[in-house]
Amino acid sequence: MSFQAPKGTFDWMPPRSQWALAVRDALSAPARRAGYGYIETPVFEDTGLFSRGVGESTDIVTKEMYTFESRGGQSLTLRPEGTASVVRAVLEHGLYGGPLPIKLWYSGSYFRYERAQAGRYRTFSQVGAEALGAEDPALDAELIVLAVDGYAALGLTGVRLLLNSLGCKECRPAYRAALQDFLRGLDLDEATRQRVEINPLRVLDDKRPEVRAQLEGAPLVTDHLCGACKAYHEEVRGLLTAAGVRYTDDPRLVRGLDYYTRTTFEFLHDGLGAQSAVGGGGRYDGLSEMIGGPPLPSVGWALGVDRTVLAMEAEGLVAERSGGLDVFAVPLGEEARRRIFPLVCDLRREGLAVDMAFGGRGVKGAMKAADRSGARYALILGDRDIEAGAAQVKDLTTADQTAVPLAEVVDVLKGKLS
Repeated sequence: MSFQAPKGTFDWMPPRSQWALAVRDALSAPARRAGYGYIETPVFEDTGLFSRGVGESTDIVTKEMYTFESRGGQSLTLRPEGTASVVRAVLEHGLYGGPLPIKLWYSGSYFRYERAQAGRYRTFSQVGAEALGAEDPALDAELIVLAVDGYAALGLTGVRLLLNSLGCKECRPAYRAALQDFLRGLDLDEATRQRVEINPLRVLDDKRPEVRAQLEGAPLVTDHLCGACKAYHEEVRGLLTAAGVRYTDDPRLVRGLDYYTRTTFEFLHDGLGAQSAVGGGGRYDGLSEMIGGPPLPSVGWALGVDRTVLAMEAEGLVAERSGGLDVFAVPLGEEARRRIFPLVCDLRREGLAVDMAFGGRGVKGAMKAADRSGARYALILGDRDIEAGAAQVKDLTTADQTAVPLAEVVDVLKGKLS
């Protein structure tokens, strides 16, 4: 009997998996430099957290959540997104009673039962950042800039930023009514008609061509913004321009979750085909109240690790990388293995990346392994070397080889690699 990864999932395997780690590090680094602290939440939560926070009418809640009943009878759901969990944790631990805004970043796996296709998986990885407890256009702009800087650090040049405002509870009702009037006149299936009555903005996010073709004349939310929302949006736009960030205003942009208000944005990469979004986010000023907390205006984003790696591959930025080794140790014989092992441990403790030949390989096989490892230096020890009290340090790039006293091996290699 053989097992395979479930449909819609995949394994990150070396050497490609190194790029997933590099993406996580690059996307989170700007947030860490900006004072965002790390948070880690459970991979499953009370189902009500997502149904109330994400939205009863969203595809995520109605079609895509992995929900199960615990042995204690509680309905639990594998997290389909990260923001609701972060807000829950902030409320549960009372962080909103301290200095504001609360700046947090996170990274992890998320789960949605979606139609499996390239760039759309049933388990996927994201890096996210949230700033909670302040209604300030500079926070919106800061988070967007942090994401832009993360993509730039990876060398990506094809990421596009779309920007919009969804208004607030003061001006959205009038837009909602105008949008409903428009949508009721379209040729839509029954399920979509029900969505028009529950949450008409969700219809604007429909990806089906037959629906999108009918949305050309839909009213725009930007035409219904109140004065405060217009001023807020203009401030965000001005701050982004001042920071040198290029963006495209997209008055039809909505996000797939119910909690978004005002600023909303999406990062696209045209090299990914239909699944072109590599990240996105926005402001969610009412989410805390939706899940039973006090008013806590907030803004954040989530950036896809999987799709960012795909974007890098589309731009030719992902090359075969070595294992990142500095030294590969080659013991020739049992006594050499016993002598070289503590040297390997000492080199690692000094911060060098070191591997060694295992399995009693002969000199030819061991040296082939050293060449394949991508290490800069080979550390070779045989019986004659032991008698001489020295090891051979071979530069695998130039093939130069030098005898180094065993007591000096660690210092010499540290000096060569510093």
